[in-house]
Amino acid sequence: MPPSTRRQARQRLSEASAATSQSEELPTHAILEDHPHEVVLDLDAADDEDMEGEDEEGDDGMHDGDQHREQGAQPPPGLKEISSLASWTVTTAKPGNGVAALRNPDLNQFWQSDGPQPHLLSIHFFKLVSIAHMRVFLDFESDESYTPTKIQFLAGMGAHDIQEFSEMSFEQPTGWIDVDFSNIGPVEHDEDEENQPMDQREIDWSKRPTLRAFLVQLRILENHQNGKDTHLRAVQIFARDETHGAQRRGNVLGVRSANALPVRTARGKMDRPRKQSNNIRMAEWMMEPDLR
Repeated sequence: MPPSTRRQARQRLSEASAATSQSEELPTHAILEDHPHEVVLDLDAADDEDMEGEDEEGDDGMHDGDQHREQGAQPPPGLKEISSLASWTVTTAKPGNGVAALRNPDLNQFWQSDGPQPHLLSIHFFKLVSIAHMRVFLDFESDESYTPTKIQFLAGMGAHDIQEFSEMSFEQPTGWIDVDFSNIGPVEHDEDEENQPMDQREIDWSKRPTLRAFLVQLRILENHQNGKDTHLRAVQIFARDETHGAQRRGNVLGVRSANALPVRTARGKMDRPRKQSNNIRMAEWMMEPDLR
């Protein structure tokens, strides 16, 4: 290559490098003036805004779901759950969505039927029980057309004398729903109780109607939008907790006895309960036999 050609090539390279350094030193507004149609985005700020929006939406969604589920975490005051005392059977079920999923404490699992309506859930107790309260968990937001909209509740000593005691209809239900016991007996509600959630109510369950039965059955007659199969997420059955009332009475009696003063006799000794003499005489056949 001749010397003149080499000089021209070096000069072109130096001019190109100088132009590149000038463009890098130009501020952003100068670049926008040269190219008015180009837009510079702050990607980091946009990503931060998107993440904040997603976190807010996720928190709200979790809050709504947890609010319905936390209401059934503990039984209402004065009651105890007796669902474990029974044998649960269903007419049909999808594989993996049977009785085990229905009895699971995780409300994200459910029983899904797999057959013609009505779908039956039978709860057989091994002894006669006194049912004070029942509730079911439905989730329209997750199940949509699988959500039951009409359920019939029956009870009896067995399948031969089972009778209907309640029939309830729903419209987009979400959360725990109390079963209606008005046909069993009168249910009196106080205004203060209606304004409080079931978990915080202090109800005198001894004044509420009680259902005595060996068998309880749920018949799902209709689903939302005439859906064929159904989703049922939980069923809870409660009886009165006698220890709850005894503890309350014991606490009251304990306070009274602690505040009471000891009683002393004239001799200065504490009164103690005296042992009563036993006047019962043993019969001859109760004694030891004579050896002859």
